[in-house]
Amino acid sequence: MRQTQFDDRGSKIRWIEAPGDGPVTVFVHGLGAASTIYHSHIAARPEVAARKILFVDLPGHGISDRPVDFAYTLEDHADALAAVLDAAGVHGAVIAGHSMGGSVAIVLAHRRPDLVARLVVTEGNLDRFPAPTAGSSGIASYTEEEFVRGGGFARVLAHVGPDWAATMRLADPLALHRSATHLVRGTDPVMREMLEHAPMKRLYLQGEHSGDLPGRASLEAAGVEVRMVPSAGHNIMFDNPDAFARAVVEA
Repeated sequence: MRQTQFDDRGSKIRWIEAPGDGPVTVFVHGLGAASTIYHSHIAARPEVAARKILFVDLPGHGISDRPVDFAYTLEDHADALAAVLDAAGVHGAVIAGHSMGGSVAIVLAHRRPDLVARLVVTEGNLDRFPAPTAGSSGIASYTEEEFVRGGGFARVLAHVGPDWAATMRLADPLALHRSATHLVRGTDPVMREMLEHAPMKRLYLQGEHSGDLPGRASLEAAGVEVRMVPSAGHNIMFDNPDAFARAVVEA
């Protein structure tokens, strides 16, 4: 395990690093998740295992610190991820981000394009104020006080199902709520615009069970490859690991 500071108070972001040759691949998890849990089975596959791989846990998640005076905006998460890559001496990496991690990866590519050679965004949030779900919009529907100390966190854990709850329990409730709130509010410019204007090769993965990707035509017109993954929903790396691993390697 490695770590580096991500704020001016000494808070640490941590990651697991697997040695290898060729393109460096960085896996970034979604809201209430952890990178090793969602991606270690992909990294063990023969076509991926030869690469140097970083499994990064964003602030407030997994094994990283969870400062109470941190805003947990998408920009904050992206800057923390940049601190990891700088500390690891990594430039021009393949950044594979899932869900909120995809949004963070897009913001990273916008703010620090020197760090990113390829983007693989798996069902990343692209727009502000998405349709209400049990995920980020459901968490953000609570006030911070209601979610952290008023029973909201427990209600969300009971509602999201055992698989997501297993990793969500590892996240700090305050960090989870602030991250969800800023994910729903989005960025300026919004994540979709950042992705459309990013200079590197970009691949967006959408599970077929999630339905059509809104705004697909504009993304493709901007040079973003959009790939519908069969037999998969939001968690493509679990539902169709063969297709997900191919996408990472081809990137």
